[in-house]
This record gives sequence, structure tokens and C-alpha cells, in this order.
Amino acid sequence: MKPTGVSILLICLAVLLGCGSSSRTLESIPEPERGNSCPIILVHGLLGFDRDELFGLRYWGGLSDLEEHLRGAGYETYSAAVGPVSSVWDRACELYACIKGGRVDYGEAHSKRFAHNRYGRSYQGLYPEWGEVDPGTGQVNKVHIIGHSLGGPTARALIQLLEQGAPARDEGQHPLFQGGRSWVCSLTTISSPHDGTTLVYRYDWDRSLLRPAFTLLISLSAISPGLYYDFKLDQWGLSRRPGEDFFTYRDRVAASGLWSQSRDTAYYDGSPEGARELNGWVKAQPGVYYFSWATEATARDPVSGIQVPEIGVPARLSSVARFIGSFIREGETDLPIDETWWRNDGIVNTCSMDGPTLGSTDRIEGYSGVPVPGQWNYMGLLESTDHLDIIGIPTARPGLREWYLALAAFLASLPPVPGAGTKEQSR
Repeated sequence: MKPTGVSILLICLAVLLGCGSSSRTLESIPEPERGNSCPIILVHGLLGFDRDELFGLRYWGGLSDLEEHLRGAGYETYSAAVGPVSSVWDRACELYACIKGGRVDYGEAHSKRFAHNRYGRSYQGLYPEWGEVDPGTGQVNKVHIIGHSLGGPTARALIQLLEQGAPARDEGQHPLFQGGRSWVCSLTTISSPHDGTTLVYRYDWDRSLLRPAFTLLISLSAISPGLYYDFKLDQWGLSRRPGEDFFTYRDRVAASGLWSQSRDTAYYDGSPEGARELNGWVKAQPGVYYFSWATEATARDPVSGIQVPEIGVPARLSSVARFIGSFIREGETDLPIDETWWRNDGIVNTCSMDGPTLGSTDRIEGYSGVPVPGQWNYMGLLESTDHLDIIGIPTARPGLREWYLALAAFLASLPPVPGAGTKEQSR
């Protein structure tokens, strides 16, 4: 019997979790029949970076390159680069421009509300044909999006705006805010904080070292003309001016409205409160396939009952995993946090990864073997896999490249959703 896309995923999952102990290789497994030829767009999460930053380190693959691996296997793939610490709304606007090309428009009302510039930088476009009608098929050119961490909510917001337009219809005439554009075939989220992460409660933005640390990092990032790390905060006016010395720029960064308008940042959108607000207006769209994968790297301590890091979790994530694995918030709050939030991957609570529930009406179902559009198809849990393991940072685990290859094959096997992406919808 010919393997299906999901069977390949399950075989590859076994390879990944076994850290290469299986002798079976993906190359020996025939790929499923293709149902579409949509390109894949990889969207990074918080503190993500472009392909030419950080001295050649890849967000998708670390010291290797998952994008090139997928391209070499015949899957047209692009890595998008959006604001590392920008809000989900701003990142969605940037993602549109990054894929389609053109200047970023953050929307008239949104920009006024948060007191930043309406327009950002211009992009050449990873896939300028996106949304156009293919003359050979008469269908709209769509994409598959794979979002890691905050890349998931970013893509969700993009799809919502494309399909339904701006919530209050007050953002201007940019195509992103008009609705009626079914341009995304599927969204796959990996380790995404759909209900936020309780990690944010570990740090008080104004009283901890976060604010001065980011002030310094943003300032330092502008020293090199090559920008070894680009925070992409043009909407806040945070780019170094010609002739501006380091200390003047640092003081301007410290005085920026970015800090006072804290709800227009990834820090707020990554919180349970911010996620609930996002989930209130971002809904699963009937013409789009939604898939979610969860990760975990903790285990229950038999004595204390809390979740503690598994053996092998790196020190950079271990203390964070312990905090998330024992944090409780009770008392006068409309969003209590209990032990159901404890399991985590070192950054995000595992219970937050299958799909949005806080303030959401989206339906989440375990994947049955038949992809259902308009709902969350929960693909399962990747055990003993931390938040960075799944993207190969710093180095890819055995089987990781094959897992992404299997995922690409699965997405390519998806049949078109009837009625979605017709010629009329491309306008």
C-alpha cells in the first residue's frame, strides 16, 4: 500500500524521537501523490533572524539549512524575516510585504493607536506571484506557511486579515486590510503559544533588566553597517541616523514610545492576556487547513509534583523550564494559572500549542488521518524536544531534516479546499 503523507510523518517522528536509532531512512519511502504545488513560507518566532544575519547561523537548521534541504528535495521554500520583538499585528503586516513585495503598511488606525509610523521598510518579495491567478489552472497562487513559536500567531493574524480584512475597517486601502483574499492553503504551527506563555510572568518589564538589556542590544545592533542582527523597528523610528553617534542613538532608543506602548510588542502578545485578546478576533478560516505540533522537554517530579527539565535540556532553558513548570497564579484574576500549564518545552507551555482556546471559538481535534479545513488538526506531541531542538539550534538532531521533508511532502499532498481560492477571490 502506498504510504500517505501522515504515515511518512509518523515514521519520521519515530526517527526524530529515537535520535537516529532507527536504520530506516526517508529516502527509501516513496512520497505521497502531490495535490498542490504551493510554495512553503517559513516564519520565525520571537528573536528570530534573517538568513544573512548572525554570521551564517540559520534560524531554520542552526549550522545546517532546512530551507536549502527542502529546496533540494523539490519543495519551493522561502524563509521570511519579520520584526524579532514586534507585535503580532506588526509582524503580520511585515510578513505580507515580505512575501508579496512592497512597502509595509501597518494600518492607519493601528499606527495612530500605538503612536508609531504607519509605513515601514520595503521588500522585494519572496514570492511576488502570490495571490495572482495562474493562467494554466485558473486558480490563485497560494502558499503553505510553517510558523515556529510566535510565527504561528503571526501567520494566523495574516490569514485573518487577508480573508476578513481589518476588524473595524479603519486601516486604509491597503490590500491586506480589505478581505476576500484566500491566499493561504495551510498553516502549520510548531511550539506556538496560541494561549501565550507563562514565561512572561517571570520578568517585570519595567523593574527587571529586560528593558535596559534590550535598549543596549538594539543600540549595539546598529553599530555595524552589515547589521549582524536587525531588530527591524523602523515603525518606531529606531534606525541609526547618518552621523548619529552611539550614545545619542542609545538615548533615543531608551526614550522611544516602544517602551510606553507595551501592548504593541511581542512581549504582550506572547502573554496569556495578549493571546486571549488576539484570539478574540483571529479565527480559523473555513478555506484554510490548520495543523499544530506540540513539544515538551519536562517531566513530573515524583516528590514535588512539579514539572522539571528532562536530562539533556541545556542550561539556557533549564531554569526557565523550572519556572514555567511550577508557576501558579490564583486570587483576584480572571485568568488563573494552575498545574495544567506546567508541562513545557523550556519556553512555551505545552497546553498552549495545540491551538487557541483562551477567548477563542476555534475547534481543535486530534488528527484523524483526514485533514479537515477550518479547524485545528492537532498532529501530536514531540516528546523530549525543547523549543530550539525542533528548529535545529544550535545543531540539528538526527532525523530533524527528514521530519521537515516529511512535513513538506504531507503539505504537498493536501487537496485544494473546494470553493477557496477562486479567480474572483484573487482581486
